[in-house]
Amino acid sequence: MVQRFDPAAATAAYLAALTPAQHARAQAYTQGGHWLLLWGALAGVAVAWMILRTGVLPRVRGWVERTRSRPKLAVAAVVLVYAAMDFGLGLPWSVYSGWWRETQYGLTSQPLGGWFGEQLLSLPIVTVGLLVLMELVYLLIRRAPRTWWLWSGGVVGVFAVFVLVISPVVVDPLFNSYKPAPPGPVRDAIVAMAKANGVPSDKIYIYDGSRQSNRYTANVSGLFGTARIAMSDVMFKRDADLAEVKGVVGHEMGHYVEGHALRAAGELALLAFVGFFLIARLYPTVLRWTGAKGVGGLEDPAGYPVILIMITVMGLLATPLLNAITRIGESEADTFSLVHVNEPDGLATALVKTIEYRAATPSKLEEFLFYDHPSVGSRVRKAMDWKAAHPKPLIPAKAGTQIE
Repeated sequence: MVQRFDPAAATAAYLAALTPAQHARAQAYTQGGHWLLLWGALAGVAVAWMILRTGVLPRVRGWVERTRSRPKLAVAAVVLVYAAMDFGLGLPWSVYSGWWRETQYGLTSQPLGGWFGEQLLSLPIVTVGLLVLMELVYLLIRRAPRTWWLWSGGVVGVFAVFVLVISPVVVDPLFNSYKPAPPGPVRDAIVAMAKANGVPSDKIYIYDGSRQSNRYTANVSGLFGTARIAMSDVMFKRDADLAEVKGVVGHEMGHYVEGHALRAAGELALLAFVGFFLIARLYPTVLRWTGAKGVGGLEDPAGYPVILIMITVMGLLATPLLNAITRIGESEADTFSLVHVNEPDGLATALVKTIEYRAATPSKLEEFLFYDHPSVGSRVRKAMDWKAAHPKPLIPAKAGTQIE
C-alpha cells in the first residue's frame, strides 16, 4: 500500500533539520534585528539632530551665498558636509549593526578593515546619488512651492529606475566579481530554465558574496537590458545540489519575469508622494521641535536634516506596509518557481538554509510587522502543499529491469 504524502509532516521534517539550539539562535538574531530597526532609526534621528544643533549647515550655506544667491551650490555644499558628518557620527552604530553583530552570529567572516573599506567606497557613491536627487527636489521646491511634493514623487520613481538600470554594470562590480555560471550540469539546467521562461540565458551569474556575508542567498538586480540573476558563491560552498539551485534560480526568475523591480520603483514613487506631502505640511513644526537656529523655510538646504528626520520616522512607521509589499513579491516568486520549475524539495532545502538569519516560525503579528519575506515555515509548507498536489510521475522501468 502506497503511503499518502503528508505536507505537514514533511514541513516538520525539513524544519527539524536544524537543532533546537540553532532555531533558538536564529530567533535571537531575528528578534534582535526587530529592535535594531528602532535603535537604528533613533540613532539616525539623533545624528541629524546633533548636526542641526551645531549650526554648521547654516554657516556653510551662508558662506556659499555670502555675495549672491547660489541655491544649487548651496544644496551641494550642505549635502556634502552633512554626508561627511553623518558618516563620522554614525560610524560606531554602523560598526555595531553592520559588522560586529554579524560576526557574533557567524554571518560574516569579513575582517573589520575590509568592511570599513567598503563603507568608505560606498560613501561617495551614495552621496553623489543623494546630491543629484536633492538638487532636483530643492529645485522643485523653489520653482513650484505648492505642488513640489507631487513632482518630487515622480522624480523619486524615475531616479529609482535609473539606479536599478546602472547598478549592475556600474556599482555592483566595485564590490564583487561577477562571472557567468561555469560549464557543467548546473549551467546546462539554468540555461534550459532560462530559455523556457523567456529569461536571457547570458544574464545568470555567480558572484563572490562570501567576501561580505556567509548568508545563503541569490538576487535579481537591474532593469531592462541590465537585469540579471546572481547567485552567491556561498550556495556552492555549502554543496547545493541541482534541485536546490533550480528552485532558487526559479524563484529569482520569478522576480525577473514578473517585473518586480519596475513594480517596486512605481510603489516607491507612490510612497514618495505621500511622504513629501507630509513633509510639505509638517516641516515647520518639526523644525521648531528640533530647536535648530539659523534654518529658514523648506527651500533652505540647511534644513536638509529636518527632511531626513521626517523620512526616517515615516520609514519606521511604514515598516509593516513596506514589508507587506515585499512579501507579496516574494510569495509570487515562490509560486513561479514551483509552477515553472517544480522542484518543491529543492526550494524547501534552500529555504531551510536561510533560517540562520530569519527565524522559521514567527507569530502572525511578528511576521506582519517585521518580515519582508514570508516565514520559512510557511514557505516550506507551501512547497510541500504543491508537492502533494502535483506529484511527479514515476519513471517506468525499462524492459528487462528488475524492480526489488
